[in-house]
Amino acid sequence: MRKTCFLSLIAFGAAMLSARADIIPTLSTISPSGSNFTWNYAGNVTVDQMVQAGDFFTIYDFGKFNAGSNLQPSGWTFSSSLTGTTPSLVLPTDDPLLQNLTWTYTGATPINGSAALGTFSVATGTNQLRTSDFAAQATRSTGPNAGSKVQNIGEVSVPVPEMSALLPILSVCGVGFLATLPSMLRRRKTI
Repeated sequence: MRKTCFLSLIAFGAAMLSARADIIPTLSTISPSGSNFTWNYAGNVTVDQMVQAGDFFTIYDFGKFNAGSNLQPSGWTFSSSLTGTTPSLVLPTDDPLLQNLTWTYTGATPINGSAALGTFSVATGTNQLRTSDFAAQATRSTGPNAGSKVQNIGEVSVPVPEMSALLPILSVCGVGFLATLPSMLRRRKTI
């Protein structure tokens, strides 16, 4: 009896994990384009979920990108901002000095999961990468909670910030170095 209950509990837990539904952007390629690089993200929606008008995903702290270089599938609108757009129930890391990229679905026909949403792109001056957060909001498509919003958070690759974003950090380090330079030189003369 105990063994049956334990196995049932494991099966129920596995079913609950497999029923999880998300919008997930994944870096698919970084393509050279003249002196720039196009960052291409593949978007996917998983089972038990749909994307309807107003649903979105945000890639946080992407940084500097070429204005007007964004490309997205039909029915999606691009925007960028220094903070947000963030689903209400998740808390991603968001540096207010680095641009975030958001794609919002504006199409008339819902996209039912499990589906590939297409490729979402922007161009920037670097192909060097690091990890940052993404967050998304979509809509539950089945069950007793059909129509409710589903929110998720995860990690995705983004460009290393360009020097202009690092300038405040480097200037503080430089001032600290310059402040210690005279004492370092005095020590060197006494040796």
